Amino acid sequence: MSFNYTKEMVLQEFKDATAKDEKKSKKTYTNRVEYLKGLKKFKQETPQYMRDVKISVKQFDNLISAWSAPNPRDAFYTKVFGKTYAEQKAHERKMYGSDKEEANAE
Repeated sequence: MSFNYTKEMVLQEFKDATAKDEKKSKKTYTNRVEYLKGLKKFKQETPQYMRDVKISVKQFDNLISAWSAPNPRDAFYTKVFGKTYAEQKAHERKMYGSDKEEANAE
């Protein structure tokens, strides 16, 4: 019987890295970035153990880049929409009106 990484294992380990980051007094993403770097290296060196995890090396690079940014959410939005999170939300409000979360917050 051979070891095989699953999506659930990856998600749980990422949650553990997140918990370590959140214990620190200032907002940091270092444990998440280190975890992603390690997972990328593991996939490159032993792809047979990660055949059930459908993340490419390029996608790992994108995740590492985003989580290394001062504001990962803005980095994700800039990569996908070409706008920061706030800019995209303003655009969506203009196009479609308030979303349910915003309506409930008011």
